[in-house]
Amino acid sequence: MTTQAAKAAGFTLIEVLVSLGIVAIALMAGLRSSDALMRNAQRQSGQLLAQICAENEFVRMRLSRQMPSLGESQVACPQADQSLQVNLSVQATPNPNFRRVDARVLLRTEGQDTPLLQLSTVMGRY
Repeated sequence: MTTQAAKAAGFTLIEVLVSLGIVAIALMAGLRSSDALMRNAQRQSGQLLAQICAENEFVRMRLSRQMPSLGESQVACPQADQSLQVNLSVQATPNPNFRRVDARVLLRTEGQDTPLLQLSTVMGRY
């Protein structure tokens, strides 16, 4: 009876390996979900910084109280140790008292530009 009690008290090698496999799968799923959350947080942070840059350029144009000149320009916008660039495009509209302004924000990293955000607005004559 003592040998049967000893056998019933422990786990077999197969049971231990199966439980380790289940734990490993659960940990991998948790790692993947936390990685997805981290990438989403970085993307949201980048988009918020890009929106700040674009809106700052719109405000700067409005505060100049002049009709923006037609054409394209680029403005550097460093934010939170990131090198952002705002490409502005000013186009005429059917009404000569208004101009359409497009701001496209790019993240500049090691010779590569990654588009983050594009905003558009209409500015009128002051």
